[in-house]
Amino acid sequence: MDDTRGRITRDGIRIYEEADFAGMHAAGRLAAQILDDIAPMVQVGVATSVLDAAIEKMVNDAGAKSATIGYKGYKHASCISVNHVVCHGIPGEKKLKDGDILNIDVTVIVDGWFGDTSRMYVAGKLGRKTERLIQITHDALFEGINAVKPGNTFGDIGAAIQKFVEAQRMSVVRDFCGHGLGRVFHSPPNVLHYGRPGTGAVLEEGMFFTIEPMVNLGRPETKVLADDWTAVTRDKSLSAQFEHSIGVTENGCEIFTLSPGGKYHPTWG
Repeated sequence: MDDTRGRITRDGIRIYEEADFAGMHAAGRLAAQILDDIAPMVQVGVATSVLDAAIEKMVNDAGAKSATIGYKGYKHASCISVNHVVCHGIPGEKKLKDGDILNIDVTVIVDGWFGDTSRMYVAGKLGRKTERLIQITHDALFEGINAVKPGNTFGDIGAAIQKFVEAQRMSVVRDFCGHGLGRVFHSPPNVLHYGRPGTGAVLEEGMFFTIEPMVNLGRPETKVLADDWTAVTRDKSLSAQFEHSIGVTENGCEIFTLSPGGKYHPTWG
């Protein structure tokens, strides 16, 4: 669908109108509700393809559309990235083992608006090291969100995330980033999760975009497998990611994809 609302900044970023926030809240709420509802199904012995089929049914039952099915030939309603898979993991028949951590990423289309979010889950018992990785990644996302207000820059967001993560002796993935969205899936800007304060485009009220840091226990380098989708850590270290869709407001931002049930972490909710 063409994105024709609002005006475009000189950096190519669309500025949406106040009325558009309602559409993004509706799309974001459905995506977040689906991630709430899939949580009880994440169990040892369950294949990620089973989780994806359940997600596709939830999208259809809600009268929405999956943004990922058919996107550049992709065939699934979610990306499910297990352990050292950084992002874009393809659901398959491999079954989850005790202690596996996984990111589930869902994007839905509701009345033309895109809701995009992801969060972490665990099959079985969450280990101490993996729990800390997940906690730091979630906290890093909110370090970035807290930097969002008119007059700040996208460099401020990335710098806040990078500083926090590296202080914990973990690394921020640089090969993938957040993105603008609204009535399209991906649009300017690229939202980097590292950078220098005061650099990049200036934030303005009405910008819609995702922040979705990927954090590795080891080094930041990644590689994409032969399927041209799955990205993994080069050193096979564990990786975690959280993603929210947000809109810049007069004094800060609104998060469109908060968990309705507070189930935003494997150990909470």
